[in-house]
Amino acid sequence: MRPPDLRAWLVSPAVLVALCIAVSLMAVLQFSFRAYVPGSLDVGAFTFANFGDLTKSIYLDAFSNTLWLSVETTVCSLLVAYPLAYALVRVRSRGLKSFILVVSITPLFLGEIVRTYSWIAVLGSNGFINGTLRKLGLIEWPLELMFTHLGVLVALVHVTIPVVVLMLATAISHIDRNYEKAAQSLGAGPVRTFLTVTLPLSIPGILAGITTAFAWTFSAFATPQMIGGGRVPTVSTLVYQLGFASMNFPLAASLSVMGLLLTAAALYALGLFTKRLKAVGEH
Repeated sequence: MRPPDLRAWLVSPAVLVALCIAVSLMAVLQFSFRAYVPGSLDVGAFTFANFGDLTKSIYLDAFSNTLWLSVETTVCSLLVAYPLAYALVRVRSRGLKSFILVVSITPLFLGEIVRTYSWIAVLGSNGFINGTLRKLGLIEWPLELMFTHLGVLVALVHVTIPVVVLMLATAISHIDRNYEKAAQSLGAGPVRTFLTVTLPLSIPGILAGITTAFAWTFSAFATPQMIGGGRVPTVSTLVYQLGFASMNFPLAASLSVMGLLLTAAALYALGLFTKRLKAVGEH
């Protein structure tokens, strides 16, 4: 007797979710071409004026700031996550490995809001950093860490590190140690072995981490909104302000559409770069 075909049961939920997403995107798209009616939730006639308004400096600054934050977060996350992932895989001590795992992965289970609130307690004027520096006599006045680009960047890196660590650890764990032993037997030292063998072979994990960290940061809302306090404009925070503060849903929709197109273009450019990087790793 042939086993039942479960493909339909598996595909149907995915198709339903895809349809819901498609309908939502179409609703946002049609709102972006409608005129804003002040003082009303209703929208006006068809217009292209919303996309023309996006050329103002406030929106251009939000686009550039979001791109820079995404790039900076991706680079910093890789620099911090790679040593953690490498130690997580290669350390022999179970106790130390468990400690690294807890430190690296636990933030993933706290939720973005909880993690962001914890950074408010750390970065605030009376927070942990300023309080410690004051007690040590290193500063007289508190450092401005909240509502700054640096504060948002630090919090975003903390949000993305757990996922990047998991991806890098998976890639490093699949590297055959015999390649490294062969390089060492030919006279390569630890540093050269890492740079010429381990690092290139871990490129698939690096590429996955880059793509995930960039896309995740570009669409982040809670962290830029709470840590930035409106002073670090991003696409997501401006969409929120336009939609729920000004009730200008057509302009918010057009900003969302342009943000989506910019994300797709950035990921496409990132894909071209990662193809070259992957080719280097294969050689």
